[in-house]
Amino acid sequence: MPGNGANDGGAGPISSQSEATHSGNPSQARPGRVQPLTDLTRRCVNISALPGRNPDLMTRAHDYLLIDVSNSFTKLAFASRKRVARPTRIETARLTSRFIRSFVKQRKIDKFIVSSVVPKKNSEVRKAAGKTQMLWLGPAKKLGVGIDYPAPKAIGADRLANAAAVTALYGWPSVVVDFGTAVTFDIISAQKKYIGGVIAPGLEAMTNFLYQRTALLPKLSLREPRRAVGRSTIEAMRSGAIFGYRGLVRQILAQIKAERFRGRRVRVVATGGYAHLIASRLPEVDAIHPNLTLEGLRIVGNLNP
Repeated sequence: MPGNGANDGGAGPISSQSEATHSGNPSQARPGRVQPLTDLTRRCVNISALPGRNPDLMTRAHDYLLIDVSNSFTKLAFASRKRVARPTRIETARLTSRFIRSFVKQRKIDKFIVSSVVPKKNSEVRKAAGKTQMLWLGPAKKLGVGIDYPAPKAIGADRLANAAAVTALYGWPSVVVDFGTAVTFDIISAQKKYIGGVIAPGLEAMTNFLYQRTALLPKLSLREPRRAVGRSTIEAMRSGAIFGYRGLVRQILAQIKAERFRGRRVRVVATGGYAHLIASRLPEVDAIHPNLTLEGLRIVGNLNP
């Protein structure tokens, strides 16, 4: 039946640390509430705060090591079948097998679960895993969602992870808006199938391009503008970036809904680095989940023992 999913019946969205798939079954998601984003974002630490200094924690067994290799940053997190621990983030350019091994330390890992859109870093992950079982996320794996797309192998692994997570945690039809190096919109149909999406330049990429290609405009720090009409060059640029980018997201969502889901309730979930800055003030967005991709890796791991 179209619209079946985690939150039918009006329940709130699921917390990132709630169990999304009971016994690995994505159809048995349990409703809950998303924690305030300020609390959730504290669950991602930088590389200077690596876990593992407690000897008791260093030898703890974990079901999974989740690794999401994106163009700008890589996230790593330990996980059980039921929850994802606090992630660590590193610039992808600095990701090495040595770093991954230092992150793992003496912990026992049953399986590495990886999504990667940076092929040249895959060998580093393989070297770090050694003889540990690995699962590389791709369209041939069980995802808990079907694929209705002309070239499934062309879909980014992170986008498939997001599709798996949003279906299990929030239901369908649904749209994931992932604010990364690019902003991607991934659509799950009323038939519970991934059907495609939209890719647009990321917010930081757009503002950096403006700085790099002009002689007088300064580099911009991205935060909420005080007003629409800027009283300085910086204020004017910030207003154009933030308000303009929200307009881009709203228009794309409106077009997706008009083409595919006219008159139908669609869940919209935002994730990624600038999700809170942009999406928290968009009424079209139902939930913000900073670690949605990692949750998708955990869910896919459960589905592919």
